[in-house]
Amino acid sequence: MSETIHYNKVFDLVPGRVEEVVPGVRAIVADNPGPFTFKGTVSYIVGRSKVAILDPGPDDDAHIAAILDAVRGETVTHIFVSHTHRDHSPAVPKIKAATGATVYAEGPHRPARPLQIGEAARLDASADLDFRPDIALADGEVIAGDGWSIEAVATPGHTANHMAFAFKEADLLFSGDHVMAWSTTIVGPPDGAMSDYMASLHKLRRRSEPLYLPGHGGPVRDAPRYVGELIQHREKREASILRRLRAGAADIPTLVRAIYIGLDPRLVGAAGLSVLAHLEDLVARGVVATEGTPSIGGTYRLAELPLPAA
Repeated sequence: MSETIHYNKVFDLVPGRVEEVVPGVRAIVADNPGPFTFKGTVSYIVGRSKVAILDPGPDDDAHIAAILDAVRGETVTHIFVSHTHRDHSPAVPKIKAATGATVYAEGPHRPARPLQIGEAARLDASADLDFRPDIALADGEVIAGDGWSIEAVATPGHTANHMAFAFKEADLLFSGDHVMAWSTTIVGPPDGAMSDYMASLHKLRRRSEPLYLPGHGGPVRDAPRYVGELIQHREKREASILRRLRAGAADIPTLVRAIYIGLDPRLVGAAGLSVLAHLEDLVARGVVATEGTPSIGGTYRLAELPLPAA
């Protein structure tokens, strides 16, 4: 099945160096590269003089120092956090202590569904369970600063508390880990849920912002078209799962081997969680069946229902 996503893997930011990426927005990348973080987590500074910081990043003293140096002589009034994975939110306490800024986010970390007995911990970039915002944001709420305004856009899927932020004056969206130019997003239960993720993609596709600034990698341009490609990609992934199940019942390792050809071995676990996320959604919709609650160790088969056309 041909790939339809037009990735952009060009990313030239150097860790610790601040750069204005669009007028009114500066970016600093943390030195935490990896299979889930690409070249590192990108923190953003919005405005001048009285500014907001988005996603302060990991608890890394060098990155925190670089952010504070970039805003030296300015007042940090707001801190926004897209979600509570350890590569995005743990720097918040030190940034808040240094600046006195108010912290805004959807809420503390929570899984998309309850943990199952014996279920393993989360992905490599695991949860920041200590995070608490000063102010919990509702979907559509607008926070105004000095010369800028930010709209909270709830986008659950990657995590239950994931939130994107629309920078109204610049007509762009800070998309966190929900939409990235360099890669698709990992949707791994229990933190994430495929039904939420797909609903959030459709929600973003209806918006008009042409440019996204993500939590990893470079800008997403022609964003509504790109979001459409991500939707199509997930629909094709679901179709591949159903195609394999038409050949007989299978467990998740079997499905991963059949679907992810040439997969980086470091990503096998994440691929298994992504397949589980698809299966949870398919079971909830009555298309696929399994014994008991869907789990990473379960066996799956087609349910006795008419299947959608491939």
